[in-house]
Amino acid sequence: MQTATITAPINLPFQLSPLTSGASHRRATLSLSRTAMSSAAAALRSAYPVTELIDESDFEPLLSPDGYISICGFGSLLSGAHRRNHLHFPYYYLFLLIVNLTLSFFLSAERSARSTFPDLANFRTARLNGFRRVFAHVAPVFFERGIANPQTMEISSLSVEPCDGETLVVTVFEITKSEIPDFIKREVEFRFLAVLPETLDGKSFDIPAVLCARYSDEEFFNIRCKGNKEIYFQQYGRWNIDKIWRDDVLPCRVYLRHCVLAAKNLGETAYNNFLEHTYLSDRKTTIREYLATTGAGIMEEQPPESVRHRYEG
Repeated sequence: MQTATITAPINLPFQLSPLTSGASHRRATLSLSRTAMSSAAAALRSAYPVTELIDESDFEPLLSPDGYISICGFGSLLSGAHRRNHLHFPYYYLFLLIVNLTLSFFLSAERSARSTFPDLANFRTARLNGFRRVFAHVAPVFFERGIANPQTMEISSLSVEPCDGETLVVTVFEITKSEIPDFIKREVEFRFLAVLPETLDGKSFDIPAVLCARYSDEEFFNIRCKGNKEIYFQQYGRWNIDKIWRDDVLPCRVYLRHCVLAAKNLGETAYNNFLEHTYLSDRKTTIREYLATTGAGIMEEQPPESVRHRYEG
């Protein structure tokens, strides 16, 4: 299994300084029409999967005519999928029970996404080819909420990275144009890619979606922090974090349980996909293997009361 590489650099969004040009860098660009989304999708297919959104202006061509942009969710932003059932009178009460359970799964999982994007719309399940999930990103929010364990190195959240032959079941939802600046600032540690998901039955989306992919420590410090140690310290130094993207960390236990439950609420396909196509930072051990060995017991643990409303799956 070969890991695809992204060679395009990324410039800083908004008030952050731009990336200086260099012979070793090349910028992947996508010519997108603001009024012809089908042309955008066609262009993206030819460039997939290395189309990088460099600054805020690159997000705007991905907007739908009514001012929404699609976002991919791959971890805590996974949601439940509504399934249609045919009503037969003898099974009326069973039908009501199934609908009740399906709806409760959907609302429970969607709550995680809405806590981040309260006005999201068109929440649905999709498939994304050419990427894998990896627990290799150190998240300061876990330290802030008291659920990181530095002693055991159980401190990582999820990221995704290009990888030939891998396929992810993800969610896609839409946010408004006005939410893009906050989205970029909130996900400042990630690389923004325009990707083209497909439905679970293999039909390509007409409009590209934004994916938060793996970045690098060098780019984050030199570009996002403008080479300023004080800016870095404000986000990471106070937690004694000297490296964001690592291959020697383990998943935050509370967060991992939350993601697994969210995937399970999506159904068997999404659940098995998460277990088989999500890896520890070694890129070898799947989450299914981890939960059956050294991670055994994680799914039986309850989140601390202070964060239970955030990490209930």
